[in-house]
Amino acid sequence: MSMLTLARPSAHQDERSFLLQRAQPAMTGLIDGSLSTLAPIFAVVFATHQPIYAFFAGLATAIGAGVSMAFSEGLSDTGDLTGRGSPYRRGLITGAGTFLGGVLHTLPFLIPEYRAALVVALAAIAFELLTLAWIRWRFFGTGFLRSFVSIALGGAIIASVSAGLGAVS
Repeated sequence: MSMLTLARPSAHQDERSFLLQRAQPAMTGLIDGSLSTLAPIFAVVFATHQPIYAFFAGLATAIGAGVSMAFSEGLSDTGDLTGRGSPYRRGLITGAGTFLGGVLHTLPFLIPEYRAALVVALAAIAFELLTLAWIRWRFFGTGFLRSFVSIALGGAIIASVSAGLGAVS
């Protein structure tokens, strides 16, 4: 056996590195973006009944959360001790995932009609929840239904509280 064969990482090590350095930061970002933007969007849309205001609240939150999560992940560890890889790459992946997770259900609020914007946004949220559950099932071996229920529960709590806040204003 040559030294090159011994130095080459196994398929298990490659998969583990992919999970630690790419999939996990992306998943963290997508979940955070999908959940953290719900509160300002629903509070604003229920308070104002103006979808465009909800759009700007969601867009600002998605951008701010994306930058915040990028820095948080990038500064959380150097990757040397944990094997999680480059902090810059992880930060970029997490920040982009956070922005993407937040902006997908923000875009429907460009629809000027209040009820139509809400329906399309809710459909986008359902799509996001299904996608997140699938990613957790596919890459992390978590049961699909369990993942869906866990993520949906978090989203329902956030949306309900923020909608309630918006309704009382």
